[in-house]
Amino acid sequence: MAKKGWAAFPHADKAYDYAGDKLAKAWKTLHAGDQEPYPDEKHVASLLKANAKLGKDAAASAEALQDAWRAFHKGEFEAAFEQGKALKALGASVAIKAAGIHATYLVDAEKDKLARYEALASLAEEAIAALPGEANSHYRRAFAIGRYSQCISITKALAQGLAGKVKESLDATLERAPKHAEAQTALGLYHAEIVGKVGGMLAKLTYGASAATAEKHLKEATRLTADSPIAWIEYGNGLLLLHGDKQEDAAAEAYAKASKLKPRDAMEALDIAWAKDQLA
Repeated sequence: MAKKGWAAFPHADKAYDYAGDKLAKAWKTLHAGDQEPYPDEKHVASLLKANAKLGKDAAASAEALQDAWRAFHKGEFEAAFEQGKALKALGASVAIKAAGIHATYLVDAEKDKLARYEALASLAEEAIAALPGEANSHYRRAFAIGRYSQCISITKALAQGLAGKVKESLDATLERAPKHAEAQTALGLYHAEIVGKVGGMLAKLTYGASAATAEKHLKEATRLTADSPIAWIEYGNGLLLLHGDKQEDAAAEAYAKASKLKPRDAMEALDIAWAKDQLA
């Protein structure tokens, strides 16, 4: 991941600056979707206790991790990635989220996206090995492999066994954090993409995937995080995968809900801009 070539976040806003204690105050809202624990000294100390190889100074690591998340929420994705990666498994969650969201919205070339997601999947594997108890060690792996799979086509992803890896990681995430709305969304999409690609009967027989399960997980994410744009966007995407034009109006309604929300950070600003584009 070369330093040059990281496109800048185009919707800078001082509202996304969570300097000082603003981060702790807004954390629960900002991380309702991914259930990331607030990285205070106590939490970081518990991670260092779980794996002493990750460092000794909980206070310094906590401060560095909080700064990486501040950079992420502000839209300084490259800085968030670099700062997170420097913290090894402690910072893998923010590093993968920052570089992954940046690739999703701000990287154009398919080969660059693929290289990015591949590198992030490796980083996630390291995080799982180092901190297997953390829900997001598993979720970020599902996220990176899932995005990679979407780039190469679902058919190829199924042939390479990537879908199984995504499902395994999402199940591990939800075991540890049942209210993880982003994992609920991703699991819904897992089912929807397979059903959309191979049809209902084959999806059920071969992969245990079904339209009903897809909709259940996608709806659960909107219930858990009704004010999260990505939950509504992916709900709309899921309806189109499952039902095509028949659910076009319902999908447009979901995008409209996303587009009317007020972004709380850079990621949500990018999500909302995408939803508005679909309605234009």
